[in-house]
Amino acid sequence: QLVESGGGSVQAGGSLRLSCARSGYTYSTHCMGWFRQAPGKEREGVASIDSDGATTYGDSVKGRFTVSKDNAKNTLYLQMDSLKPEDTGMYYCAAGHKYCDTDNWPNYWGQGTQVSVSS
Repeated sequence: QLVESGGGSVQAGGSLRLSCARSGYTYSTHCMGWFRQAPGKEREGVASIDSDGATTYGDSVKGRFTVSKDNAKNTLYLQMDSLKPEDTGMYYCAAGHKYCDTDNWPNYWGQGTQVSVSS
């Protein structure tokens, strides 16, 4: 089970830190990451991190967002700085058995946490 937290409302230029806690059976995964979906738009990848720590970011968040994980706490994080109104959306945590550079890598999804950025 993946449970996100940390979403909320913030003004443009502000910061938020999302967390994704894994509970229950701790299955082996090679990739964890974040996706988001804005109203009326398709879900898009935001950031991901492989089991060896390699990270990837969507072009729109590079330099502003940082993905990290704490294996001891079974928790994934997304530090979001310099937030923009276009970052508004539902943010979902995902985990997968495949590596992050594999198409359709997620096997498991969280329920999502809402992020709203006002101008």
